[in-house]
Amino acid sequence: MTIDWTHFSPWSALAGGALIGLAASLLMLANGRIAGVSGIIGGLLGAADGNRRWQASFLAGLLLAPALWAGLTPNGLPASDLAPTGAADWSKLVIGGLLVGFGTRLAKGCTSGHGVCGLARLSRRSLIAVLVFMAAGFATVFLTRHVLGN
Repeated sequence: MTIDWTHFSPWSALAGGALIGLAASLLMLANGRIAGVSGIIGGLLGAADGNRRWQASFLAGLLLAPALWAGLTPNGLPASDLAPTGAADWSKLVIGGLLVGFGTRLAKGCTSGHGVCGLARLSRRSLIAVLVFMAAGFATVFLTRHVLGN
């Protein structure tokens, strides 16, 4: 992956980060819940009837927001920007997904729950989890690019 530095602008990333923080804050203030996506998905699968509505709404918002943004921006977004792309084969994607799922259970939360909400609450457990997430990510990139040569 390369960055087109001549057209790069941090404004969309800043706006996106602010919206994530706003959404996490509103969920905490309105429902007293932490915006951890893996916990919301896990809760939706086994939720009591009172929680299913807000969990499904939260996940629908995550899935529909890119299309809504594309419709609201002056130039829109090409369809290719709305769909994830990559060169990995299905076996690597499945293995990666299983490892991420195992890691979120092991860490008792995902990167969004620990990184956005946990760090904002000054949680020591979340700080340690984020440091481990980041170290594992750095190590994975180093190994795949420089050791394995992919």
